[in-house]
Amino acid sequence: MSNRQQAAGAGAARLFSGRDVAFYPPMLTQDTVLEALKTVKYPGFSRDIVSFGLVKEVAAGNGAVSVVMQLTSPNADAARQIKAEAEQTLKKLSGVNQVHIDVRQPAAGQAPAGGAFANQTKVPGVKRVIAIASGKGGVGKSTCSANLACALTHLGAKVGLLDCDIYGPSIPLMMGVYERPTVSATEQLVPPVAHGVKVMSIGLLLNDDQPVIWRGPMITKTIQQFLMAVEWGDLDFLLVDLPPGTGDAQLSLCQTVPLDGGVVISTPQEASLGVVRKGIAMFNKVNVPILGIVENMSYFTTPNGERVEIFGHGGGKEEAARQNVPFLGEVPIFTEIREGGDRGMPIVVSTPNHAAGKAFIQIAETVRKNLK
Repeated sequence: MSNRQQAAGAGAARLFSGRDVAFYPPMLTQDTVLEALKTVKYPGFSRDIVSFGLVKEVAAGNGAVSVVMQLTSPNADAARQIKAEAEQTLKKLSGVNQVHIDVRQPAAGQAPAGGAFANQTKVPGVKRVIAIASGKGGVGKSTCSANLACALTHLGAKVGLLDCDIYGPSIPLMMGVYERPTVSATEQLVPPVAHGVKVMSIGLLLNDDQPVIWRGPMITKTIQQFLMAVEWGDLDFLLVDLPPGTGDAQLSLCQTVPLDGGVVISTPQEASLGVVRKGIAMFNKVNVPILGIVENMSYFTTPNGERVEIFGHGGGKEEAARQNVPFLGEVPIFTEIREGGDRGMPIVVSTPNHAAGKAFIQIAETVRKNLK
């Protein structure tokens, strides 16, 4: 064996023995970066950002990685979370000492460029679309929707109210609307106006007790028409009263228009709050910012002034703190609220200085302020 071969053998022995072992990092490539990014999930989804098609450009070399992402939602929280997790993931790659990630997203209200909600379109003339939701029925969501719409009108805003509860529409009764919509020269439905609010509901198109027996596709088509085939005109706010749950109506709304926020209605007890969490999770999955939680039926005041917390108290505020979302306020139980809904005269309209009327107006002021 030559001296050169002996030296090479000795070097190889040192290389793979004990403390002198040397490890050479794998070559940093685009494929390496993409494989790493497949571990980063889109917030609220089980799919990763690569399979969603959000990673548009990748450059790697000399220890540096540069990534450009294009999100389909203006949700700033989602963008921050994705960027932070992607940076943390890429910095763990062997040989990487510098990471630059550029996360691009549409402006608020702008239709996204692609993805699951690529066909979203802004409602012509409408500045803000707000969904009013609850995880379960019986918490007074439609009552809150009607009064919040009237409260925003009371504050000087131009407001529309869309009833998306196809199976159980109650907004016409609560708003005192009985006439059918007319048809404009452009063949759009012209919504009737009640208390200064433009109102649209399937209940305005049916005979008195006619039931709606439809499958999902019909609900989707109806909601799309209520948004795009109605002459809403210039509105500051379009409030959408959603049915309970997280089904076809909610998904259809989110796929049709970009939402500026969601308001979640709850009552204080745990049975309601447990389902509220599902409503919040739904909004998070479709990247709709939570404007806050309203605790309805918060307490009752007896004729002698005693405060009775029938359903407990403070659950809505505590849940808002747990979810890190705003708490918009409490609405007490008053007979006048129910009476107003039954006769089509929301309490904000009939007696705005009533304690319940003031509560709704204060919530409306907070919502409007949070959207500026």
